[in-house]
Amino acid sequence: MTDDTPIAYTALQKGTPVFTSDGIEIGRVEHVLQDPSLDLFDGLAVKTEKGLRFVDAERVGRITAASVQTTLADDEVRALPEPQGSEVLDADPDEYGGNGLSAWFGRMFLREHWMRRKD
Repeated sequence: MTDDTPIAYTALQKGTPVFTSDGIEIGRVEHVLQDPSLDLFDGLAVKTEKGLRFVDAERVGRITAASVQTTLADDEVRALPEPQGSEVLDADPDEYGGNGLSAWFGRMFLREHWMRRKD
């Protein structure tokens, strides 16, 4: 395998450079936001000169062992949001299951498969 061979997001390493669609380096991967039990890739937390920024999975183009290529234009990088929250979250697909009113509100107003980690 060469450095330009595509890899899965699960194999992505901290410190991998992240680039815009024009080849400008945004920063380095800090961590991958994922839920392995659902095989869900949510995006990347990228360490930039301005601090941590979130790159949504829909904006991640190609992942290789050597780099991450995004579909972001250079001018879109300034608008990247900071990752929200400081808590570590785990998936709980059953948290708001069922037909009750509480379950309905959970599905309507929350990310229904995330919950606070109890360490």
